[in-house]
Amino acid sequence: MRQLLSYRDARLLLVGQTLSAFGDWALLIVLAVWMKTLTGSSAAAGMTFFVFGAGALAAPLGGLLADRVRRRPLMIAADAVLGAFVLVLLFVHDRGDAWLIYVVALAYGLAGTVFYPARSALLRLMLPEELLAEANGALQSTTQGLRIVAPLAGAGLYAAFGGGVVAVLDSATFAASLLFLSLMRVPETRPAPPEHHFLVEVSAGVHHIWRTLPLRQLVIGVATSLLAVGFSETLIFTVIVRLGQKPSFFGVLSTLQGVGTIAGGLTAAAVMRRLGDIRTVGVGMAIFSGCALLLTRVSLPVVIVAFASVGVGVAWLLVAFGTALQLRTPLAIQGRVSAAADLSLSGAQTISIATGAALSTLVDYRILLVAMAVVTFASATYLLTRRREPVPSVERAAA
Repeated sequence: MRQLLSYRDARLLLVGQTLSAFGDWALLIVLAVWMKTLTGSSAAAGMTFFVFGAGALAAPLGGLLADRVRRRPLMIAADAVLGAFVLVLLFVHDRGDAWLIYVVALAYGLAGTVFYPARSALLRLMLPEELLAEANGALQSTTQGLRIVAPLAGAGLYAAFGGGVVAVLDSATFAASLLFLSLMRVPETRPAPPEHHFLVEVSAGVHHIWRTLPLRQLVIGVATSLLAVGFSETLIFTVIVRLGQKPSFFGVLSTLQGVGTIAGGLTAAAVMRRLGDIRTVGVGMAIFSGCALLLTRVSLPVVIVAFASVGVGVAWLLVAFGTALQLRTPLAIQGRVSAAADLSLSGAQTISIATGAALSTLVDYRILLVAMAVVTFASATYLLTRRREPVPSVERAAA
């Protein structure tokens, strides 16, 4: 971590992204609470997250844009646009204005399909390859750390002053991110102009993943596990009821998972150096599988251990997966590869969440937890038994 922080641009990026993440977590939970307050409908509140996720469908176009312009100016523009757009929430006063909350949620999702692929490519430009895992781990730790406190702060501000104040706070954090990005000095050349038909260009990420054996293995393994992992979104509330706790206890468990994720983010780079990217993802899945089995036990201490442990596993998985995409992809198509991978995984998870919600009314929750553990462990075994492929020396210039 000390070596990473010796880079001025890395320090600026981490500070800016930390501030921005605080505003994001504070506002996103408030959007759902605000919708519930205005409409009285839990379904309407839940639709806020659905609309936010729907923005991810534009990922192929966002990834292509991230590969066609310089990344830092694109990130600055995204911060400026979204930072101004969230102030639309100042016009929300009653039920008739509630649709503006959905518009802002959708804008958040759309902006992410541009910003995060661009950030991934910018990290490749500004850091040596051996520090990418450290940087991804640091970003993961700070993001998840703020997930513990920012929603509480957002909810408190909403209760005291209303949603407009939270929107202004979020807009200010976008301005802070923009400021720190503008202070960075990472050199960037203009990407090469497109050489192929639009459909060929936009699908280049999918083609690269399929042609690159380690990336194909990672996407297959993680997507397969996510076809079952989404069951947990519904089953966790059944587990909480079995423990004799109120649904609000989910906040405590989320905090424990966040603490585990911070620890996992800080240690992911060391694990990757020892195991490699593919096997680190496999170990993260194996931890999740074991934790799913632990949740079949009606024991509060066991569930607490499971949630703290799953945070470590998820962090190792995410950091290793993201770093593998960066290291095994030419810079010229970083955005499209990142977008293609995200779309594949989010699609599998969406299917899993819907399936789990339907099955939870028909099948005992312990059977579903075991099924989730079996599928995840099978995916982990698949990745852990793959041959360790060396990371190629992927050029930083356009390929």
